[in-house]
Amino acid sequence: MAKPGAAEADALLTRALAGDETAFAALFDVQRERLRRLVRLRLDRRLSGRIDTDDVLQDAYVEARRRLADYARDSQGMPFHLWLRLVTGQKLTDLHRHHLGAQARDAGMEVSLHRGAFPQASSVSLAAQLLGKMTSASLAAIRAEHKLILQEALNGMDAIDREVLTLRHFEHLSNDETALVLGLSKTAASNRYIRALKRLKEILSSIPGMNGGF
Repeated sequence: MAKPGAAEADALLTRALAGDETAFAALFDVQRERLRRLVRLRLDRRLSGRIDTDDVLQDAYVEARRRLADYARDSQGMPFHLWLRLVTGQKLTDLHRHHLGAQARDAGMEVSLHRGAFPQASSVSLAAQLLGKMTSASLAAIRAEHKLILQEALNGMDAIDREVLTLRHFEHLSNDETALVLGLSKTAASNRYIRALKRLKEILSSIPGMNGGF
């Protein structure tokens, strides 16, 4: 679905908050691919064969529709698309806890943010995304070796720095959106992103077959 302009989006949101199901569905559909990317990045790989991404999105749709009044009352200026992202992440956290129990917390799968726990993008998922940019190292053994190097580097990052990197580079949020999501100042969010990106580029430059386009 084509992204509506600001005026059209505001009109759709007004109708959705008034109970228009069609308007709400249209707003959700505009964000569906971004939400799907979030789920794929943050779904624990132990559940990848048991939980379908579209099922998570359907659950998030139902939950967001149920909580629309909460958004109208408590959003504190959060843009609607970021609120949908928050609801989807919370639903994913619930699924992790339901299927993995204490294993979810023991594995450090959640990052503590000012709005509560949120599922982390695992180093496995992020490394897989980065290796998709490789130009020559296609052999399985080489790829596996590089994946371990990337995972180790990502695991060694400060949790919030890695989250900033995930939001900016993989979820394609702006710096302002990232700052709002994490409860940081815009300057702090920008500085953390620059620091994390510099460190990751250093790691990538040491791996044959990785281009410099990260």
